[in-house]
Amino acid sequence: MPNNIPDNLPAGPAGYGFTAAVAARFAAQPVPGGTGAGRVIRVDRNLVLIATHDTTLHLPYPGTGELPATGDWVWLGSNTAGEPAIAGILPRHSELSRKRAFDASSEAQVLGANMDIVGVVVPVDRPLTHNRLERTLVAAWDSGATPLVIITKADLADLADDVVGKVILQAAGVAVVTTSAEHRDGLDELLGHLPPGGTLVLLGPSGAGKSTLINALAGAEVQDTGEVRAGDGKGKHTTTSRELVPLPGGAVLMDTPGVRGFGLFDADSGMAEMFGDLEYLFAECRFSDCAHGREPGCAVQAALADGSLDDRRWESYLKLQRELAALARRHDAAARRAYAREWHQQISAAGKSQRAAERDSYEAAANEGAKRGRKGRGGSKGGGRQTR
Repeated sequence: MPNNIPDNLPAGPAGYGFTAAVAARFAAQPVPGGTGAGRVIRVDRNLVLIATHDTTLHLPYPGTGELPATGDWVWLGSNTAGEPAIAGILPRHSELSRKRAFDASSEAQVLGANMDIVGVVVPVDRPLTHNRLERTLVAAWDSGATPLVIITKADLADLADDVVGKVILQAAGVAVVTTSAEHRDGLDELLGHLPPGGTLVLLGPSGAGKSTLINALAGAEVQDTGEVRAGDGKGKHTTTSRELVPLPGGAVLMDTPGVRGFGLFDADSGMAEMFGDLEYLFAECRFSDCAHGREPGCAVQAALADGSLDDRRWESYLKLQRELAALARRHDAAARRAYAREWHQQISAAGKSQRAAERDSYEAAANEGAKRGRKGRGGSKGGGRQTR
């Protein structure tokens, strides 16, 4: 079997990242009816495309439980008709989520599962959007995978070094790789960040060069590429769905459509990773409940005053915190409404049951009275009036 997987473990799609470690996860977490291992390549409107050890299958969504996402590892089995079916989904070791675009709810949209590296794509042929970079890195840290900033189109701009320098300062603690897909520069360094059989997901706006980079990494034209408008630097969404692409050497790449906005879902750990320098400053404030405004001894205000903390970075942090707080309020409000609906339904059901019980009791009493009345009339012999 490939990847030195023992014979007593399930077989799986080696070309889509199935290693001995993944096989051991399957063996440790069996599900009823599970007979084989597969990985979700793509989730379509009605069907799920799954890679197995020797083929691909289009299967319906599982009838119960969690919905699959691109990158999920799934147990395969059979339905009651004997047809191939998804028997279960393995717990994810990483999950990239965002709040649904243009949605006021607190619902999360899962962009991908079981990634090892989240590649944040930054093209050099357009102005660097600091807030977008920070926002995406927060989500990348929070996913459980390792963030990596990938500079693209380095051959198109003389300002590549300047952009790289700004990104390194902005993405403190995150590795930065400079690439040119046209010249195949930086590709080996990029792949060197992936573990054997690892999965890399690319995030970036439309026209950032993700599809060109994917073709260069795959060594084939597996993705369409489109023109970028000269006026605003934006391109068409040549990628329309999240899909796994196997790479030479056993690694896997997950492409995503151009992400216009990245609404945060729940990113406390990601915020701590991305803004660790601020967490350090908070601990240096004189008061533990410092609001970092006009309080005496505020380390944040002192850092802003002496320039060691950039005003834009502090404003970006505050903006993200306000967004997360608003999301938490919406989530709590939704939870309260759901609880109220459930309680109302229980009260209504109990009321109906009580009224039904009272009605049954009344009807039973009336029936019993009617029976006694019939017995009384039937037990009077002679039926007429008695005389003395």
